[in-house]
Amino acid sequence: MSERSLVTLEDVAQAAGVSPATVSRVLNNTAAVRADMRERVLAAATSLAYTPNSHAQALARATSQVVGVICHDIGDPYFAGIIRGVMRMASEHDLHVTLGSTFGDQEREIAYVGMMRGQRARAILLIGSGFEDAAWQEAMGRELDRYVATGGRVTAVSRHRGLHVDAVLPQNRTGAAELARAMVELGHREFAVLSGPATLTTAADRLAGFRDGLARAGIELRPDQVVEGAFNRDGGYAAATELIRRGLRATCLFAATDLMAVGVLAALRNHGLSVPDDVSLTGFDDIPLVQDLTPPLTTVALPLEEVGRRAMAMALRRGTTTRNRVERVQGRVVLRASTAPPPPSGRP
Repeated sequence: MSERSLVTLEDVAQAAGVSPATVSRVLNNTAAVRADMRERVLAAATSLAYTPNSHAQALARATSQVVGVICHDIGDPYFAGIIRGVMRMASEHDLHVTLGSTFGDQEREIAYVGMMRGQRARAILLIGSGFEDAAWQEAMGRELDRYVATGGRVTAVSRHRGLHVDAVLPQNRTGAAELARAMVELGHREFAVLSGPATLTTAADRLAGFRDGLARAGIELRPDQVVEGAFNRDGGYAAATELIRRGLRATCLFAATDLMAVGVLAALRNHGLSVPDDVSLTGFDDIPLVQDLTPPLTTVALPLEEVGRRAMAMALRRGTTTRNRVERVQGRVVLRASTAPPPPSGRP
């Protein structure tokens, strides 16, 4: 590197073998960093003759009253419930919320982070499911590291593999396992799952949890008993229609989200099947409208607004260590009229 080249914070991070965020914490003394890592950062900064850009630091540290929230679909009541909690907590702290809806587009999500970094948002909340995609994980990780290096804070809701950020984790796997156990206790032995896209961590965790719960009762969920669909009403309708086309043998269906379950219920009705007389139906999330369905939906209830409040509170509370903070939120099984013991014949 020539004497005239500008040494960046990223250069120091690469030389020290740490993230840009760690370099920022050491040089700005904003959080505790392990002694050996601190020594490596300081040695690299000295060796490269790194001089912080005072103008950039002033901009990065400027007080911002904006919090960025990125979700998959603002029209989904699951996200709306979480965002309600975020906005109420933000209002209590006189903060403004900027919302980005990605509609499941991975590149758009990364672009939103870059835009919010450019606007010097005080914090960014990722409240959509993570992606089981190594390229996305790497690209998003780089973008978030750049943001954290300027003093920004990030909190994710749900599991985001490969991202080193604070997180509020709804216990999707545990909740789905408890739901499966409750359905087995009702007498069901034949199941099918209307699952979300396999690339989403939330869908993967809920399917895995339901399998876990059935396995504890000695019941195996076969590949032909799982149908994948979009995480929305139409995805549930299409998945249920495909399941019926294959020949419905299950006495109990698990839709990976309540919104999917709404579509499943419509598909069953349109094919002359009654819930729960012919087949029981369950969901996950406990969005407000499912109590008013006919019949009301059995589901796993998550305290969505509380999840949003906790994510916002975590983003505003500066950490004191380099380890990412994690808060787990348990769901609870709520039994309603959409489930009953299987019909005497065992099949619809």
